[in-house]
Amino acid sequence: MIEFIKRLKLSYQVYNFFKKKDLKHNEKLYQKYGLNKKYYSSVSSKDFEGLNNSNIEPNIDQLVADPVFQKFSSASQESLKQFNEVGYAVIKDYFTEEQVDAVNSAIDELIESQQVKFRYGNKKIMFAIHKSETVRKMGYDESLQKVLHHLVDGEAVLFQSINFVHEGSEQKTHSDTLHMTTYPLGGLIGVWIALEDIEADNGPVHYYPGSHKLPYFLNSAFDNEGTSMMLGKKKYGDYEAMIENKLKDYSLEKKLFTAKKGDILIWHANLLHGGEAHINKSKTRKSMVLHFFERDSICYHEVTQRPAIMKY
Repeated sequence: MIEFIKRLKLSYQVYNFFKKKDLKHNEKLYQKYGLNKKYYSSVSSKDFEGLNNSNIEPNIDQLVADPVFQKFSSASQESLKQFNEVGYAVIKDYFTEEQVDAVNSAIDELIESQQVKFRYGNKKIMFAIHKSETVRKMGYDESLQKVLHHLVDGEAVLFQSINFVHEGSEQKTHSDTLHMTTYPLGGLIGVWIALEDIEADNGPVHYYPGSHKLPYFLNSAFDNEGTSMMLGKKKYGDYEAMIENKLKDYSLEKKLFTAKKGDILIWHANLLHGGEAHINKSKTRKSMVLHFFERDSICYHEVTQRPAIMKY
């Protein structure tokens, strides 16, 4: 019975009904793109079939012309210039030691005061940006915001934070687009921040350069679209298995992001990535992931077919 209720779209719609403040922005966007939906309605990629709208593309020319670009080292500049080609960029020494230490202290205080809890296998602290102004301030760093605006060719709005302390995600290869989806596609961008040195033995991020150019593998890619009343029956493991099989069809190089404290990795919505095993348990794995949506995109969660609750 519980599984049935979880698959029933009406369950989510009732919940959404009471979240109008955080969902009402969708009403104008639905009108803009010609969707006959209420703010609380289910939404998935199937709703956009047949609509003619190109994917969002990073605007590298505008980024290079922005004065903020000159703040970065030549290596970081070259990495940003290659974003369209490889789907990610690395900026070394972006945050200072003082900025990082302040965030680590803020997370420690939130844990100690029990304002946050570890979730998803006791690994992740979700949405600390809503509990700490120090954490939120890092997400709204002015120069970072300018870079991200160009990479989504619009306005990047902070949606979510995920903090890791003792362990990394160790998550299998995936694209964020399945979890945080947009129309037009490409309206999400991720930022991973090293809050301490991350080496090969304490769970670095892995990614596949160029994989963002592959098709967007959404519900239809693993037969999980469901019906007008019910969500699909497939499990997340079915998606992971599908991605693993897709990787065998393409010649893509897997790379690890070993990082120094303060380094950041920025990636495209469709870049395939995941977390390596945390081998050395004597080490912590302090890091933070930030996800940003492009403000004028319809933002939703493909698997559960829920509109994204945005706290502007």
